[in-house]
Amino acid sequence: LGSYATSVPHAIAQWAQSTPDAIMVADRAPDGGWRTLTYSQVMSRIAPLAQVLLDANLSPDRPLVILSGNEIEHLLLGLAAIWVGIPYTPVSPAYSLISTDYAKLKHIMTLLQPGMVYASDGNAFGPAIAAAVPADVPLVVRQNRPQDRDCRTVAELEATTPGPDVARAHAAVTGDTIAKFLFTSGSTGMPKAVITTNTMMACSQEMIRTALPFLTDEPPVMVDWMPWNHVAGGSHNSGIAFYNGGTLYIDDGAATPKGIEKTVRNIIDVEPTV
Repeated sequence: LGSYATSVPHAIAQWAQSTPDAIMVADRAPDGGWRTLTYSQVMSRIAPLAQVLLDANLSPDRPLVILSGNEIEHLLLGLAAIWVGIPYTPVSPAYSLISTDYAKLKHIMTLLQPGMVYASDGNAFGPAIAAAVPADVPLVVRQNRPQDRDCRTVAELEATTPGPDVARAHAAVTGDTIAKFLFTSGSTGMPKAVITTNTMMACSQEMIRTALPFLTDEPPVMVDWMPWNHVAGGSHNSGIAFYNGGTLYIDDGAATPKGIEKTVRNIIDVEPTV
C-alpha cells in the first residue's frame, strides 16, 4: 500500500486545506432540502466539540456513546472524539427505539461506563435514556431536551471556545489510538465491543483506494443509508467518501417498501457517482 493518514479525520483535515469549499456531508433538513457542510466547515465545528469532550474527561475508560441514526451532528461528535483521541460508540437505534426492555442498551452502558451520552432527539430516545443512562452521566441532545434531567444541546456545545488542550490532545493521537468501540449484532448473545483503531480505518481506506483506483480520478459522490453502528456504513462507506475528498449524502430512506421511495428520490436528486 501507499502511505496513509494517521486517521480518517487527519485525511479530512488535508482535504479541508486543499479543497475547503467542497461539500463533505449532507443530510435532509426538516423542510425537505439538504443541510450541507464543506470540509472547512466540518473542521471548524469539531474543535469546540473536542474541547467539550476533553473538559468532561472522556477517555477509553469513559467513552462517548451516541444514540442516533445517521445525521450531521452524529458525525461531528464522532470526528471530534477521534480528533483528540477519545473513543466513541454509535449504538444501534433499535436498542433504544424498538426494544421494550432495553436489555442490550443497558448491557452496553454497563460495559462501557460512558463519560457522556449524545441522543439525537430527547423525546424519541427519552424512555431509553431514563431506563439505561445513569443520571450522573452528562447528556447532550440535538433537539427536545428531556424534562426530567439536565442536558445540553449540540448548539450550546459548539459555542465553546477551543483552547490549547485540543491541539495537545490531537498531537498525541497515533494510529494505535482507539477510534471506536463497535458492537456486534448480538445474534449469539449480548453484543460484544470490538476495538477499532485509527490505523484499522485509515489502512483499510488506502487498501480500497489501491484496489479501486478510479476513486482518485474524481472525488466520489455517494448516497448511503447503511447505519453507522455497523462497520460497513460507519467505517467502510462513509470512509470512502471522506478519505477521498468526496461527498456523502445521508440517505433518509431504507431498503423497505416505504423507505425505498425516499432512496430513489435521493438518487435522482443527487445523481451519485458511487
